[in-house]
Amino acid sequence: MRIRSATLRFAMPAPAQELPCQRHLFEVPAEVSYLDAAAWSPLPLCVRAAGETGLLIKRRPWDHPREVIPAWVERARAAAAGLIGAGPDDVAIVGAVSHAMAVAAHNLASVPGGRLLRVADEFPSLRFAFDRLAAARGLIVEEVARPPDGDWTAALLAAIARPGAPPLAIATLTPLHWTDGSLIDLDRLAPAVHAAGAALVIDATQAVGAVPVDVARWRPDFLAFPTYKWTLGPYGLAFLYAAPHRQDGLALDEHSGNRPPAVGARRYDRGELNDPVALPMAAAGLELIAGWGVPAVAARLRGLTDRLADAMAALDLPIAPRSLRAPHILGIRPPGGLPAGLVEGLRRNAVFASERAGALRLSPHVWVDDGDLARCVDAIRASLGGRSGAA
Repeated sequence: MRIRSATLRFAMPAPAQELPCQRHLFEVPAEVSYLDAAAWSPLPLCVRAAGETGLLIKRRPWDHPREVIPAWVERARAAAAGLIGAGPDDVAIVGAVSHAMAVAAHNLASVPGGRLLRVADEFPSLRFAFDRLAAARGLIVEEVARPPDGDWTAALLAAIARPGAPPLAIATLTPLHWTDGSLIDLDRLAPAVHAAGAALVIDATQAVGAVPVDVARWRPDFLAFPTYKWTLGPYGLAFLYAAPHRQDGLALDEHSGNRPPAVGARRYDRGELNDPVALPMAAAGLELIAGWGVPAVAARLRGLTDRLADAMAALDLPIAPRSLRAPHILGIRPPGGLPAGLVEGLRRNAVFASERAGALRLSPHVWVDDGDLARCVDAIRASLGGRSGAA
């Protein structure tokens, strides 16, 4: 029963057709295996072109009327909203996910003595603003430890329903653990949070663009994601979804653009919004993802990580069960720890990945092909030097 439920997070009405490899749309050399989309992605050619056009606008502003830029702002906003099942009026444009989380924390009031729930080893952008809120409001921060069986969802459900625990006030969650792709099933967790009467804040950094995300299904108070990872856009730009009942709060920065008559979540828009470079780049990346269809992207990435998982298992490395890992990130945690210098050694072989909290994190995106997987497996085998995962 648990395995069946755990797969619902990324379930679709019918199996999606897998997206073909899109390497031709990127400038990734044939000899480079870049499996680090969870860190940041290379830019597609169309996104680079949008940025270059924007630079020309800023370089020669007398040739380009500034009045055209707000249309790009709204185009990016609408594209971001579309990927999460929201309307444009529900989405603010901010500078980073940390900015978005500060806005969320700034607009959540809670009774002292309640719990603020999150997982252990959470990313700082989702911790710091809420640590400050907890200190100011007298909340008890509860971090759920990494479960020995890898089932974060079951561990979080148990924490929410723990007998005798203080009331749950806020849950700050993600659809998967950022360090290794371990699944955190919000289809099961969101209803439990709502039933407890708590606010739900979601950092969807490692989800939007790679797997289906639906705010109508999860009903978060706030949800945020940046553009520089899975949505193939620029650095320094993010989007904040605010539920309708959270759209009349206080912005962190006050400017003419987010005062009345600003509509909906635009109340939280950042200053200097009309960026002729970043907004067209973001729109191009978001629209590219939408054109492929997120289910098709997720199907491709699931196929890639499944093949990697099979290869790692053949090297006697422990891999989480398929039902407990997201489709687009594969984490490897040998019992004895990763060899020193593993990531650097892979890089010398033109294989790019990350080490996060003791895990080797492999995160392919749509440019990755079977040659990349083979090169990655060969480089890991060579780096391990015949060492067994059970050693």
